[in-house]
Amino acid sequence: MKRIHILGISGSLRPDSTNTIILKTLGSLLPSDSTFEIFEGLDEIHHFSPGLDDTSPVTRLKTAISQAHGVVICTPEYAFGVPGTLKNALDWTVGTGNLNDKPVAVISASPLNSGGNNALASLLLTLTALGTRKNEASALSIANVKGKITDGVVTDAHTLGELRAQCANLLALIGG
Repeated sequence: MKRIHILGISGSLRPDSTNTIILKTLGSLLPSDSTFEIFEGLDEIHHFSPGLDDTSPVTRLKTAISQAHGVVICTPEYAFGVPGTLKNALDWTVGTGNLNDKPVAVISASPLNSGGNNALASLLLTLTALGTRKNEASALSIANVKGKITDGVVTDAHTLGELRAQCANLLALIGG
C-alpha cells in the first residue's frame, strides 16, 4: 500500500499565524501511514508573468504539488479576498496542470464572525479554474479563530471535529 503524502499551503506568511497552526493541527490528525508537509517559501515566489521562466521557489512549489497525493490550503481573508501571495503562487500553476484533478481541501480562518467566507469563495473559484478535485465537503470556514487556539494548537473540540472531517474527506477523494 502506498504512503499518502499531503501538502499544506498557508495563505499567511507569518510562521505563527492561525492558518499555519490550523495546518499543523490538521497534519497531526492524519493517519500514521500518511506524511504531511507545509510548503515553505511562498514569500519567495516572484510575481507571475506568463513570459517569465520559473525560479527555484516556483519550481519547488510545482514539484511539491506534483509529489503530493492531495493539497490542503488554509488562508486568511484580506480585503474580502485571498492574500496576493497565495493567489500569485496559484497563478504559477495555471499552465502546468499541476493541480488538475488533484484532491484538495480548502480552509479559511478569520478572527471575524464571517470566518473568511469571501476568501473561501474566491479560493474555491480559483481552484475550480485549475481543475482540482473537490466536493461540497472540501471547504471549511472557521470563524472567531483566535478563541479556538491555545498555546499554538487548535483546542476547540468542534473545530477539531471539523478538521478531522476535512482529513477524512480529503483521504476519500485521494482514494476514490
